[in-house]
Amino acid sequence: MCVGVPAKVIEKHEYSAVVDVMGTQTTVGIIFVPEVEIGDYVIVHAGQAMSIVDEEYAKISVEEWRKLTDARNT
Repeated sequence: MCVGVPAKVIEKHEYSAVVDVMGTQTTVGIIFVPEVEIGDYVIVHAGQAMSIVDEEYAKISVEEWRKLTDARNT
């Protein structure tokens, strides 16, 4: 099973970007989405931005991830 996490692009470089994943910043590759821009939301899997998604989808997905992590911590 592959799991992708939504993230917001906060910096863009030639082949990588810094993204915010639920409050944590990390660097990911952008070779699959070279057209991505700062402020876009992407799905991240295995250290790569795989696709660009709209903001509403990303926010709904983040909320579901938060529910999963909250349930795990109780």
